[in-house]
Amino acid sequence: MAIITKTIITPLGKLLCGIFDNKICLLEFADPERLSSQIKKLENLLKTNISEGENELFYQVEQQLSEYFNGKRKEFSLPIVTVGSDFQKKVWAELLKIPYGETRSYSEQSLAVGNIKSIRAVASANGANRIAILIPCHRVIGKNGALIGFGGGLENKKILLELEQKYINTKNTLF
Repeated sequence: MAIITKTIITPLGKLLCGIFDNKICLLEFADPERLSSQIKKLENLLKTNISEGENELFYQVEQQLSEYFNGKRKEFSLPIVTVGSDFQKKVWAELLKIPYGETRSYSEQSLAVGNIKSIRAVASANGANRIAILIPCHRVIGKNGALIGFGGGLENKKILLELEQKYINTKNTLF
């Protein structure tokens, strides 16, 4: 079984979406260097190859991302599969618990995974997240409120956080 990919256009530019076994395994900004590294890791972890293709799930991803960027969606209802170490999966599961429009510091995330001393490991796991926006690693910031550590670029992190702040109290959302 191969990972099927499609490029999705968003207000932040192109994202490469990957589907494996009818679940999203990749949603990555199109920075060639980072994307190449993430694809190689994913191919090795899943022991498969990546190829362009079609899947109905791509249309759901496009629709839900459009709703998110238009302030109509605060939670995603898409099937995902995370591929990584047990620790990485634990960190990514905690990311999913950060509410829309809120942020956590890396130290708060470390506490959430059970070890305040694991700040660097948490930051590394956040950086290894291959499913941007859906697994909201953009909601983790420095203890002093600084925007640090986002594979999609700090400008995109800022835009995502500002977008969520703009729509945080909007009632006309789908979820």
